[in-house]
Amino acid sequence: MEEINFEEFQKVKILTGTILEARLNPKARNPAYVLRIDFGPFGIKTSSAQITKNYQAESLIGLQISAVVNFTAKRIAGVKSEVLILGAYSEDKGVVLLTPTESVEDGSLIG
Repeated sequence: MEEINFEEFQKVKILTGTILEARLNPKARNPAYVLRIDFGPFGIKTSSAQITKNYQAESLIGLQISAVVNFTAKRIAGVKSEVLILGAYSEDKGVVLLTPTESVEDGSLIG
């Protein structure tokens, strides 16, 4: 595993946000949702996430998640994906989202 120093880690901005909207992306080759996420003072951002195995769109609304917010935006299946939602990948379960155990303010820094 490649190591990075603490200064490099500090460049990665991971914030909490609440999912406002989730819908299937019909243009995606692999099933994916288009999500609109509220990051409080950092605004509402869009992301494409391949999390359909474990989550129904309706169950995602109101869920607080963690995401990297300072990567360069990517166009994925017609969607401008502005943030990378974080999850743990399991061979058996697929992607399981990383969520705070208690609600915090949207835009809270993970560190």
